[in-house]
Formats: sequence, structure tokens, C-alpha cells
Amino acid sequence: MALRPLVILAALLPAAPAAAQQAVTSTAPDSVAVTIYRSPQRSPEQAMQLSWLGGYALVTERRTLDIPAGRATIRFEGVAGGMLPESALVTGLPAGAREKNLDADLLTPRSLYARAFGRPVILRRQHGGTGAVTEEPAIIRSGPDGGVIVQTKQGFEAANCGGLNDSLVYPEVPEGLSAKPTLSVETDSPTAGRVTLSLSYLAWGFDWQTNYVMKMREDGRADLTAWVTLASSDPTSFPDATLAVVGGKVNREDQRAYPRRGGGYLRFNCFFRPLAQNMMAPPPPPPPAPMAAGQIIVTARRVEERLQDVPVTVVEEGLGDLKLYRVPVTSTVASNAQKQVAFIAGRPIKVDTYYAADLHGDSTGDVSAMLRSKNRSEDGLGLALPGGPVAVFETLAGEPVLAGESSIADRAIGETVKIRVAPATQVRIAAREVANGQGWNDFEVTVSNARPQSVDFEGRLIVDDSDKAERSTGRLVREDGRSVWKTKVPANGTARLRYRVRRVGG
Repeated sequence: MALRPLVILAALLPAAPAAAQQAVTSTAPDSVAVTIYRSPQRSPEQAMQLSWLGGYALVTERRTLDIPAGRATIRFEGVAGGMLPESALVTGLPAGAREKNLDADLLTPRSLYARAFGRPVILRRQHGGTGAVTEEPAIIRSGPDGGVIVQTKQGFEAANCGGLNDSLVYPEVPEGLSAKPTLSVETDSPTAGRVTLSLSYLAWGFDWQTNYVMKMREDGRADLTAWVTLASSDPTSFPDATLAVVGGKVNREDQRAYPRRGGGYLRFNCFFRPLAQNMMAPPPPPPPAPMAAGQIIVTARRVEERLQDVPVTVVEEGLGDLKLYRVPVTSTVASNAQKQVAFIAGRPIKVDTYYAADLHGDSTGDVSAMLRSKNRSEDGLGLALPGGPVAVFETLAGEPVLAGESSIADRAIGETVKIRVAPATQVRIAAREVANGQGWNDFEVTVSNARPQSVDFEGRLIVDDSDKAERSTGRLVREDGRSVWKTKVPANGTARLRYRVRRVGG
């Protein structure tokens, strides 16, 4: 019983005032590194869809700032708009991070309108009949979905109705909107001081691919040039960044499509008729306009002190079972833009030209003109080749002429690179059944060559797993689990193959 009055007295004592939360803002990183991973859903022959890039990037930033003692909120402005906040890792804080939030809605027409609900704006109207422009005070009385309702001195009115072209002018930016995506981190430091922090995170909305150009030569070789194209649909630009791309497919369990924060577009409906609303940019002025999607910046050369051009070529490095290709100079990853850097600069490689088709018994696939090279140093290559589209050029009257477009898959050192250039026009193939019996069929294949030079031909036999090809009159070799007929077809001549398919199972 003696303790009870003390308990009551303690309950009646006023609570100590909470310490004020301090805020520190880092407006930009000291340095940044961007490593881009290809979209796992896009095959090498597919072009990047700039409006919806399915790859992602690992962004690592270094920032120096002064932090106070006690609890504080650190705001990192200018992070990627497509940041995955759950992947963010901050190191260098004396007491670590207590909480992190991607807490700033981007300044877009839609978010601006939504945050201005109930606030005064200027309603600017252009009258369709006379073209006269008038302005009057108004208050937004509806949300961003559906018809736009504003209140003026005359009462409630619907914008963009009755032949009017309306727009809204905002006197200020509502609190909480930012022109830069911002990550905030809460910390509780025992001491004040200057720290250098490392911020790493994944962000979606990036992608890259390799584009190859092969120019054929008369000596049986080809000059190979390749470019690495980097693309970003993110609203944030990363100037003077250390760049790298990763070849190969990285396993990611989470493949969600992450929506843009805050939306972007704003459409007003008037009597069920959709009308796009022209939103006036509010003060303060927005950051410099990003480069238009689809614009390509070629950075194959760097100018040092405007006196000397220095070639810049991507350098290959190992990354476990993957390959990392690093750009040896810093460059800018611009928002909503593409960039190209040289990967292979006019390297002469050894190539074999031949024709190929699939053989399906008494039917065949189309004959294609093919190129083949071995990915080894003695043939001019000898480096891991990331998959991508390839354009092949022949020389005609001293000028390059496009012979065909194709693609190559990822190829490691030592593997064979095959390129399907174009359908053949002067090499034809025909097949027919010539005999059959109990459990077997004999087929004959005829290849005709209308060219004035002999050509090499390869026919891949497509046979069921339960069947066996035998009694071939031509040379058969095993490649990639299939029997392949290899022969030379003379100029303006033919070559024939006869073989039997025997059912050995099933």
C-alpha cells in the first residue's frame, strides 16, 4: 500500500516534451555508378520497347553530408523514380537506419491536381468563338478522375465544356510534391559529424542490348562492329556516372510490373467525352526537360580539353557465371533517353558462308544463307558475346548494301556463332519418298545451285526420338543432338542424299 500514492503521483506528472525531429537533405550524390541488367523477358532479336523497359539497374551513390546528434530524417533527393525501396541499402550511418521511405510524390499534372483539391487556382479560358482568353479565381472541387469541377464566383462549373478550352494555373506547389524522387531515412546518431554514406538500390525502367554490324570482305573475312545501347525510361538523370552492363540472365523471383509513382497523365471527362487537359506549369520552374525518348547519344569518343579524341570501348570483366561489360569513362545516363558506346570496333573475323535447311522426310524447310564463326581469338573473336540483332552488309560497286538482318544468342568463348542472313534465292531444295516397307521409309533430297560458284550446304535431319536415320548416301555428322548432312553443291549443279528412317521404338 505504501507504493500506491507514488504510482498515482507519477501518472499525474506532465510528460517530458519529445525532442524535435531534425531534417537533413542531400540534394545530389557526390558520385554514382549505374549497372544495367537486361530484361529477362526480352529475347535477343526483340527490340527494346522504350515506353516500357523491362530491365532494371543497380544504382550505387556516394553522398557526403553533416548529420546532427539524436534522431533525424535524412532525405536523399534525386534517386531513381523507379526505385524499389525495399532493396535500398544505406551504409556509413553511425547508428544505422531505423526506417526508410520513398516518400515524395513526383510533380506531375495528375499529382499536382490531386494535391490542389480545395485550394485556389486560376482558371484560364479560351473561348472557342472569339478566341479571347480570360482568367478568374477558382477552387478545385473534384478529384483527378472524371469531370473537373471548379467553383467560381458564378457557382460550380465543369471545365472544358461548352466549347471552352480551359487550363489551370497554380500559384504554388502543394506541400509534399517534389520535382525529384526522394528517399528518406530515419536515424538516431549518438554524435554529430560529417559522414560519407553509400546508398545502393535496384530500380526498374532500364534495359540494354548489343547491336552488331558485319561487313563482308572479299578475302573470306568480315569486319565486325558492335555497339552497346543503354536505355532509361526513368525521370532521373545520372550525370558523370560510372557505367556497366551485365550479360546473361539473372534470376529474379519478383517480376512485378511496378507502376509509376503518382501517375503522370491527367485526362478530364466532360459529359462522358474524354478531353486531355492542358496543365500550366507552376512555380518554381521544373528541372530541365528530359531528352525525348528515342534520341540516341553516341559516346564512342570522348573529347579531352577539346584537343584529342580518345576511343572509348566497353571492357569485358568476369562476374561469376555472368559477364560484366564496363564503360572505361564516366558518362551521363539521361532520363528517357538512349546512349550507345562501342563494344567491338571494326574487328576482322574469320567467317564461313554456307546454306542450310531442315529435312523433314518428304518435306523441307526453307533454304537460308548462313554465316558461321568460332568465338576464339585465332578467328578474331575470343570474348563473350551478348545476344542481340545483327545487320550484314555486302559490298556492291564499292558501296555497302544490306544483305540481311538477323540476331545471335549469347555466346561464350569457344562456342560457334551462327547467323541466318536471309532466305536463299539461288539455292533450292526438294525432297520425296522413294521407297517404304515394314517400319521404314526411304527419302531422297535434291539440292540445286543456280550460282556460278560452288556452295556448301548443310541439311539437318529432323527425326523423331523413337526413329533412327541410317543407310545415308552422304556424309552425316552429329551437331547439337541432330544428324547433319554436309555436302558441296557444284556451280549450276545439284547434290543428292538418300537415307532411310527406321522406327526403332514406340
